[in-house]
Amino acid sequence: MLRTALPEIITDTLPGPKAQALIDRRAQAVPAAIRCVYPVAIARGEGAMLEDLDGNRFLDWIGGVGVLNIGYSHPEVIDAVKAQAEQYFHGMFNIVTHEGYVALAEKLAQLAPVRGTSKKVFFANSGAEADENAVKIARAYTGRPNLITFSGAFHGRTLLTMTLTAKKAYTTGLGPLATGVYRAQFPYLYRSPDGLSEEEVFAACLQSLQDVFEEGTPADQVAALILEPLQGEGGFLPAPLPWVKALRKVCDDHGILLIADEVQSGFCRTGRMFASEYWQEAGAAPDILTAAKSIAAGLPISAIVARSEIMDAVPAGTIGGTYCGNPLACAAALKTIELMERDDLAARSRQIGQIVTARCAQWQTKFPLLGDVRGLGAMIGLEFVKDPVTKAPNGDLVSALVQECARHGLLIENAGRWGQVVRFLAPLTITDHQLHCGLDILENALKTCTQ
Repeated sequence: MLRTALPEIITDTLPGPKAQALIDRRAQAVPAAIRCVYPVAIARGEGAMLEDLDGNRFLDWIGGVGVLNIGYSHPEVIDAVKAQAEQYFHGMFNIVTHEGYVALAEKLAQLAPVRGTSKKVFFANSGAEADENAVKIARAYTGRPNLITFSGAFHGRTLLTMTLTAKKAYTTGLGPLATGVYRAQFPYLYRSPDGLSEEEVFAACLQSLQDVFEEGTPADQVAALILEPLQGEGGFLPAPLPWVKALRKVCDDHGILLIADEVQSGFCRTGRMFASEYWQEAGAAPDILTAAKSIAAGLPISAIVARSEIMDAVPAGTIGGTYCGNPLACAAALKTIELMERDDLAARSRQIGQIVTARCAQWQTKFPLLGDVRGLGAMIGLEFVKDPVTKAPNGDLVSALVQECARHGLLIENAGRWGQVVRFLAPLTITDHQLHCGLDILENALKTCTQ
């Protein structure tokens, strides 16, 4: 059974002949800007494993970049989607009310750690759409135009969200960008100046926010601050709780809403259903939460959650859309959340994180170029450097590791400003045997690539 199999490469080359043929067709039919560096053309997937067209089997530690927290092709989700498909595929929620949309909204209102006792939820199709809608809601509620985002942020590829995103390689040749967006400093503790304590780093980052108020936009013109509880593309950087608590106070002092972008960090990835539960426990719950990726095990849907008074400030007709809250996606999401709660995947996430970080701690003594290991639960980043003293980023090594691991049946992906971080996003349904096998492949790749 593929679900419990281990990686196995059976072709003499990668890609194999059938995969190569499809990849060649891709090159002719699809824009080159939609890049792919992996020698894989998928035929089927189960759990944390996928099989390509030539029968090669790969252990997937990318999981659709965080989409597959319950793995590929979960049989109970398949059954739920089939059952819904036999009733109807589509029912635009602006036209007809359907049970799945309402039930999913009720469930997420119950789960999401946003401020308020009465909460409302609506759906879009992608993480970027969720973030755009969160901004629209914040502007409608506050009557203010401007936004503050942070260094290292990634919020999407639409006009507004690529403006919010820090890495401007995602905007090459696509300007002009949206207006009203300002950027403050996110605390990157591993790369903070030598000699600074954590408290001093937090103070410097808060000062950068004050500088925005002084030199960019007055605080009373800011609708919202938006940040990821654990930055994804920025390098798998957890937002330190003392800093988040300070941001929460700044927002409260100035009437600014706090938006938690949980597109990648949500749905048990960080050891909680949502990473901002850690914020809530510290007394710093967000006002608006956005979620997507693993919400429906691979079907496209995203969610925006806020307390009722915020949601009800939005003018009629300004939110929603044709496919938002599609019945098939809602059915998949309801079953996915049920499975996450039933099987306690949040606890499994913490367990996986402990196994991975313990192994990585051993590697740090063997491989000095592994500069930092960080994360929450099973959302873990491994940062590689050229020198442990200078901490010069080593994107070349990570690129080599990606290819070397793929040759042995393990799929990993980079992150970070310089591509210097290996991100760990394995499905939470991965078996211990598969997990240790993948760690062995990565360790052997480290030996090969650092010789």
